[in-house]
Amino acid sequence: MSGHAGAEPSVRPATIVTPIACTPLPDIAGKSITTAVVHFPPNAYTPKHRHPGSVTAYVLSGTIQSQIAGESAETYSAGQTWFEPTGAVHSFAHNISFTEDADLLAIFVADTNCGPLTIFD
Repeated sequence: MSGHAGAEPSVRPATIVTPIACTPLPDIAGKSITTAVVHFPPNAYTPKHRHPGSVTAYVLSGTIQSQIAGESAETYSAGQTWFEPTGAVHSFAHNISFTEDADLLAIFVADTNCGPLTIFD
């Protein structure tokens, strides 16, 4: 179903990010850990972006296809994870289902300011 990954994003549902917590890391000066749930309605799409810190994504439900620039697109189901290094270009992420929701838990380690987690290019 990777054919619809390149579909015009403006006609596809967007993801919904719900921050859970942002906590300074006491053993790493100037850094904090932020957790957020990213909800992908059916056929939802996130366009090219990057993050100001490292991210680990853990798929809670559904199936999400994701691509980091320079790598092949990968498909992840509930219980699977992927890692994005600081500043890596995330080409896209999308829910491959047209009928089922998908959710992931995003865990960010970034500068201690709890500012924007996503930078769209």
